[in-house]
Amino acid sequence: MARAFLVPASLRYLDQVARSGSIQKAAKELNVAASAIDRQILLLERELEVELFERVPRGMRLTAAGDALVTLARRWRADERRVAADIKQLQGLDQGHVRLVAMDSHANGLLPRFIERLAVEQPRISLEVEIASPDDALSALLAGGADIAAIFNLMPRRDVHVHWRSELPFGCVVSPAHPLAKGETASLQEAVAYPIALQSKALMIRRYLDARYGWLFADPQKALVTNSLQLVKQLARGGRYVAFTSELDAAPELAAGTLRFLPVRDKGAEPQTVSVAIDARKPLSRLGRIVADLLTDEIRASLQDARTAAGRRDAG
Repeated sequence: MARAFLVPASLRYLDQVARSGSIQKAAKELNVAASAIDRQILLLERELEVELFERVPRGMRLTAAGDALVTLARRWRADERRVAADIKQLQGLDQGHVRLVAMDSHANGLLPRFIERLAVEQPRISLEVEIASPDDALSALLAGGADIAAIFNLMPRRDVHVHWRSELPFGCVVSPAHPLAKGETASLQEAVAYPIALQSKALMIRRYLDARYGWLFADPQKALVTNSLQLVKQLARGGRYVAFTSELDAAPELAAGTLRFLPVRDKGAEPQTVSVAIDARKPLSRLGRIVADLLTDEIRASLQDARTAAGRRDAG
């Protein structure tokens, strides 16, 4: 069954123009004549009596009405994929496509192992992975752009169902050679005696720090701010910087012994969380459940590896 027959061509064209930014680029992506795409969009605008795009010199820009229709189109396409997968399952085949959105820290940690395991255990399931910030990951999930999301510090919402969730102690990571590494825990006052590598405000942990411990950043010359978690960890590994992050963010380095995690012992320091979440407004397909369960297993295994390695070093 071809998925293209389930969602009207006009909506598929609309979605691709929104993604590509122009009719010509969309035509190349879809291998369809640009005139056909333009005609379908004009028909939609005529039927709805509203402009869906602003025609600007550099291409096409969605209007508010166009944005609403694209959101609907993407939800329909997500439902289309789920129905196609369900039909395959009725035929006795675990075959279909699942879209996952995850965090940057997962990319060099648990994701490669998870993808390899899925390929071996479920070769008929194709996987699409997008890396995004927590805010963008949630938006993708609710807009139908993803079936499953792995998100840090997800706040409770009626329209989101948490498939699995775990608390992560709030703490910092340092090089084993850093002076703080001699202790089992660290206080915030101890940490700020050293240069700090900070993640940008796009991430929840930075917002948490800003809201609760704004005094940490009183001396901007002692903090390096970046939107790259990988750079934050590299700086901490260098031995000069302290970085506030979670065990999962630094799991590969903790397991390898190149970083050490120190829980923050200050009173009121709240744990961070990691969640595997789905859209509560629609059922998770059997294939989606398989992927969500495997992802959960890999997150647990990654945390266990990091904690076991730390336990061995402490015992030694």
